[in-house]
Amino acid sequence: MAHRLVLGLGGTVDYEIDWDGRVVGALAEQYGITPDELDRTIPVVDERSLLVTLLAFVRDGAGGERFVASPDIVAAYADRFATRVTLGGTCVRAAIALRSLGHDSLVHLVSIDDHVRRLLPEGVDYICSATSDSTDPHLIVQFPSGPAVIGGPVPLDAPFPNRVIYTNDEPNRNLFISDELDGVLAGADVFLVSGFNTIQDPSLLRQRVDRVRSAIRSAADDTIVVYEDAGYHEPAFSHVVRDAIAPDVTVYSLNEEEFLAYVGRDVDLLDATDVLAALDGLLDLIPSPCLVVHTKHWALSAGPRAARFADAVLGGVVMASTRYLVGDGQTADDYAATAALPRTEAGSRFAAEIESLSRGAIHCHAAFVLEVDRPTTIGLGDTFIGGIIAVLADERGIPSVTAPETRSQPVETM
Repeated sequence: MAHRLVLGLGGTVDYEIDWDGRVVGALAEQYGITPDELDRTIPVVDERSLLVTLLAFVRDGAGGERFVASPDIVAAYADRFATRVTLGGTCVRAAIALRSLGHDSLVHLVSIDDHVRRLLPEGVDYICSATSDSTDPHLIVQFPSGPAVIGGPVPLDAPFPNRVIYTNDEPNRNLFISDELDGVLAGADVFLVSGFNTIQDPSLLRQRVDRVRSAIRSAADDTIVVYEDAGYHEPAFSHVVRDAIAPDVTVYSLNEEEFLAYVGRDVDLLDATDVLAALDGLLDLIPSPCLVVHTKHWALSAGPRAARFADAVLGGVVMASTRYLVGDGQTADDYAATAALPRTEAGSRFAAEIESLSRGAIHCHAAFVLEVDRPTTIGLGDTFIGGIIAVLADERGIPSVTAPETRSQPVETM
């Protein structure tokens, strides 16, 4: 099974709910939730605490991922809304993005069921460490900007659209690595590493990181290893993974929430001087050849090989922006249309300033002007990584097959 694009380490079955602000407002009233108790960080032990955290995310216009005490909580909340079943996980959504431009790939999975078999697109092969079928759905809640929660004791206007993930996923929490991984990496041009964020046992985490580092060493010397960070269920574990994996990867990528968490302070994302100061400290912590940070305003590459991956970062911006506009099933024509859009004034000004202040050491791309009534905020970071890898595949001369001509990514309704 020879594949030049190998994407790991775990996929998911996602329950995506259709947001209904009136239902959310009525639930807040039913549970007697008050504005002063909203908190994104409390343990999610029942539907009420899930709603308390979700309302806090909406209030802040922030995204994130939270562990729930039982999968039954996910199922109960999903039952209150119209729900679609899709496939998620960084590696799977990146593979779907690659497929939209005609690139085949192989994903490493840790669980499998009939949803995955039916919904995984043609051109995406897989290896899997699971020995039997299981379904451990992730609840994906996407909310709009503006009036998001209507009525009830906590009416809210969200400053930005975003998404929140709630999960209790034992296979991804254990993250067993397939014995086939080393073999498939022998011929890989690009290896995507992601998925450590749901592990909750420190000794298990170190075992899995060491196992993946061993797999990286089995790859060819010129294999590009891309690491995409994530929201860790145990926040302190992100530092464990960062310190261990950063020396072994070529590109270390993180979004704005992860960037701010590492920096440990508020940063004005449109103040080039402030961001540059934050990056200086972060580059000391992350010794990878290229550090990528992607935000709603811009995406940049920094570090010794920033210039080498600048075009790939632009590919990530185009791909994620296309998903924001189109949603599931984007095509190569959609990608081309997005690439022709103008850039935001604020992002363009920031990009010029930080490139100047860094004397060309940082390469930055402004966000596109994206206007759509119902934006898709689910899977943007995953799709961004798919866009990076698509450019790397083209640069390596990896041939693409015929890309889908219509928006046909399969989904199932519940």
